[in-house]
Amino acid sequence: MKIVLSGGGTGGHIYPALALRQYILRYYPNAEFLYIGTEKGLENTVVNKEKIPFEAIKIQGLKRSLSLENIKTAWYMLTSVRHAKKILKKFQPDIVIGTGGYVCSPVLYAASKLSIPTIIHEQNSVVGVTNKFLAKYVNNIAICFEDTVKELEKYQEKLVLTGNPRAQEVAEWTPKANSLEKYGLSSQKDTVLIFGGSRGALHLNQDFIQSYQDYAHQHYQVLMVTGQMHYEEVVSKISSKQEHIAIVPYLDDMMDILCSVNLVVCRSGATTLAELTALGLPSILIPSPYVTNNHQEKNARTLVDKQAAYMVKEEELKTGKLFALTTELMLNSDKRIAMGKHAKRLGITDASQRLFALIANYINE
Repeated sequence: MKIVLSGGGTGGHIYPALALRQYILRYYPNAEFLYIGTEKGLENTVVNKEKIPFEAIKIQGLKRSLSLENIKTAWYMLTSVRHAKKILKKFQPDIVIGTGGYVCSPVLYAASKLSIPTIIHEQNSVVGVTNKFLAKYVNNIAICFEDTVKELEKYQEKLVLTGNPRAQEVAEWTPKANSLEKYGLSSQKDTVLIFGGSRGALHLNQDFIQSYQDYAHQHYQVLMVTGQMHYEEVVSKISSKQEHIAIVPYLDDMMDILCSVNLVVCRSGATTLAELTALGLPSILIPSPYVTNNHQEKNARTLVDKQAAYMVKEEELKTGKLFALTTELMLNSDKRIAMGKHAKRLGITDASQRLFALIANYINE
C-alpha cells in the first residue's frame, strides 16, 4: 500500500495527515508514505521530525487583491503540477490525500490527471479556496461539519462526513503523568492553557502581558504559549516571575498538556476544535480575523451555539473581557464540567477509522 499525503502552511493542515498515517500504520505496518509539501512551510520541519519521506514543490497562495504576485502564483502552479506529476509517477501511489493548504492544489490536480484516486479533507465549516478548486477533480471530499454540505451541494455525491483524524488520535492518547511539572507547574492545581496556534497570536500575547498582574493574584495556574517568534518580546515585558504562571514559546507535548488542563483559551482553527471536542474540554475561543471568509468565527459558533465554549472577538481583547471570563470559569467548576460535556457530544472520535474506510475503496491489497 502506497499513500501520498499533502497539506501545509499551518499545523491544522499537517497534524490530521500525520494522525491518519499513524492510524493506518497500526493496522498496515508495511504501508509506504510520501509527504509532498513546500520547503518554507511548517510541514517541512514537522514531517522531517517524523522521519517521513518528503518531497518539496514550489507554490504560493493567491493574493485576494490585484497583484503581480498572482502572475508568479499562476506560473508556480503550472511548473509545480509538472513537478508533482514526476514525483507521483516515480512513487506510484495507490491514492493521494490532501489535508489543506495551497500546496494541495498542484499535487491533487496532478494526481487526478494521472487517474490516481484522490481525497481531500476539509477541516473547516467554511470550504477553503484550494478545496473549492479541487472539488471538481477529486474522487471524494471528507468533511468535519455538516454545514459544509451547503457549500459543496453540487458535489454532494462525493461528500463523506468523517470528522478530523486528529480527534481520534487525541481521544485514544495515553497522557504522561505530571506533564505540567515539566513547566514548573503543579499537577494538583487547576490550570488554564492559553495559546494562539502553531505560530502564536500577537494580540492574544498582548492581552496576556496587559493582564499578567491580574493573573498573578489568582488561585489557578496559567500555561501561556506565545509562539516562537513572539516569545522573547513577551518575556521581556513581564516584570516579575510568578510560580503559578509558565510562559513557553512552543509545546511539543500538546496532547499531554490538553489532557492535564481544566480550560483552554485559544484560536478556533478546525483541528484545535477537533482536539477540544474529542477530550470534552471547555474553552474560550478567540477566532482569528485574518483567515479566509472569517471561517474561524464560523467554526467557533458551532461550539458556542451548543454551549460548549465562549467566544471573545479579537477586538474585545483590550477591554479585559478575556481575563474576566477566564477567571469566572476557573472559579466555577460546575460550569466548566457542563461545557465540557456539551463539547464531548460534538466530537467525532472515530474519524481516522471513517476516513480509512473511504480510502480502502481505492486500495487493492
